[in-house]
Formats: sequence, C-alpha cells, structure tokens
Amino acid sequence: MQRNWLCALACATTLFAGTAVADSYPSKPVTMVVPYPAGGATDVVARAVAEKLTQAWGQSVIVENRAGAGTTIGASSVARAKGDGYTLFMTTSAHTISGHLYSKLNYDPVNDFRPITLVTKVPLVLVVNPDIPVKTLPEFLAYLKENSASVNFASPGNGTAQHLSGELFKIATQSRITHVPYRGDAPAFTDLAGGQVQMMLATITSALPLIESGKLRALAVANGKRVQALRDVPTLAEAGMPGFEAATWFGLLAPASLPQAQAQRIYEDVSKIVATPAMQTRIEAMGGDVVNSTPQAFATFMAQEQKKWGQAVKASGAVAQQ
Repeated sequence: MQRNWLCALACATTLFAGTAVADSYPSKPVTMVVPYPAGGATDVVARAVAEKLTQAWGQSVIVENRAGAGTTIGASSVARAKGDGYTLFMTTSAHTISGHLYSKLNYDPVNDFRPITLVTKVPLVLVVNPDIPVKTLPEFLAYLKENSASVNFASPGNGTAQHLSGELFKIATQSRITHVPYRGDAPAFTDLAGGQVQMMLATITSALPLIESGKLRALAVANGKRVQALRDVPTLAEAGMPGFEAATWFGLLAPASLPQAQAQRIYEDVSKIVATPAMQTRIEAMGGDVVNSTPQAFATFMAQEQKKWGQAVKASGAVAQQ
C-alpha cells in the first residue's frame, strides 16, 4: 500500500512539473534552425511562421541559418540540442533523403527528432536559363538529345529533393546532364540566371519571383495538377512526361527528447497560424499546398518519405560526398 502510494505521488509530481513547464513555455527566446541560407524557400516559410509565433508567444523566435551538406549541418546541431522546446528545426524533404545519400551521419534522421507539424508541400518546377533556345518541354527534350553533355543542373545542395529529382530526370530523359550543388537556393539561382548552369528543378516558392521577372523560364510543373501560382505553366504530364512528379515539403521538428505533450502544444500554436486565411493565401501564392498536419500524421508521412526517397536514391545511384 505504501509503495503504491509513493509511486502515485511520484507520478503526480512528475505530471505537475511537466504541466508547469508547459504552462510557462516559452520563457525565453526560441531558436528555429533553418538548414539553408537566408532568402531560400525554407527560410521564407520559417520566417513567416517565426514572425507569428513571436507575436503569439511574446518571446522572440529567432531564425538561425545553418547551411551546408544537404541540410546535415543544421540537422546535426538540432539533434545534439536539448529537447526543451527552445531549439526547433524547419527542414525539408532532404531530411528524409540524407540517411540514404550519405554513407555516415552523426545523427539518426528518424530517431533523433520529434515531428511537430508538416506545414506545406511544394511541387517542383523545371526552369531553364532564358538563353537556352527553348520555350516548351518538348523543345528542351529535343535540345538535350544534342546538347545534354554541356547542360548542368543546379540544386540547393546534395541530398535535397531538387538534387535527387534532377538525377531522376537525367534517368528519365537518358541524358548526360551534370549536377552542380550549391549552398542554398539563392546562389543556385544567381548562377542559373547568369548562365553558369542551365536548368534546375526548383521549388515554386523560391523560383516564382525570378520566373515572373523573366530571369528564369518555367517549362513545366512536376505535379499531378497545375498550381494556381503558375496556372499558365503545364504539368510535366501535360507536356509529354507522364508519371514524373516531384515535390519538397516544409516541416517543423525538434530534438527527440522533447516531451510529446510539449510537441503537441507547439503544434497547436503553429497550426492556428497556418490555418489563418492570410497564411494559407500566402502559402498558396508561393506555390504550396497547405497541409498543417498533427505530430502523429507528420511522423507517418516522414516514414513514407524515408521509404520513397530510399528507393529513389538506389534507382538513381546518387551519392553525396562528405
């Protein structure tokens, strides 16, 4: 009897302590790590969420860009952080690719992280430098038959969906295009617009301003349907490449030691922000599909992504240098 009473008291004390911590959270600034440089698509989404969280929490949510090595530098720093809610991680599909692409990682992409919410999925769009003498996907495919050895495709880094999708595009077109990785979208677009590289499968979110300004030419969207932000651009299927779809996503994670109850609390606060008409309109205008999933649904989605991208890496033979 006494032992049972002491056990119950200990459990109640632990529960009370956890609730007290949750009620006081956050009591200091929160860092949201982004594994890409400022200015890219992930950074744009992260800063939009961080701005509203700062208002909701009354504490600064500071976006910290830790770019490089296909998001693994940023991911490694988060995996080692304390699971107290003061280090969050806004990452992309690259997080579920890295374990298949890199031979050695100092963290586990699944077991070292706590899923919080999948904010949005963003289809990729095939863009080329305007100096390439093509205006449609069929014209570009014909161009590749004669010139693919001189065509380089950019990505924001090894291990990203953009990189791997480019490798799959290379297989699908039986071309000899060469991958050129960058440290984020911004430098990749600079060289693409400047002609140092010729093509990219880019997120609509990041490529849209350059498409609208004429600095890049959009040939087709790698999605099952057209997107509102680029409604005049056909899908790859419509343009002659059925079955080729590619997208990245933006989701919020935390170190695995973050208690589930606190992850749920953060999800609920982020979910309210993402559910607002203003935020949904903003995401859709950038070419994204709003998801706003629960931690449990996000965990299931990530497991599916792990399997899908693992198969894609194997099929493409892609390997990232460390």
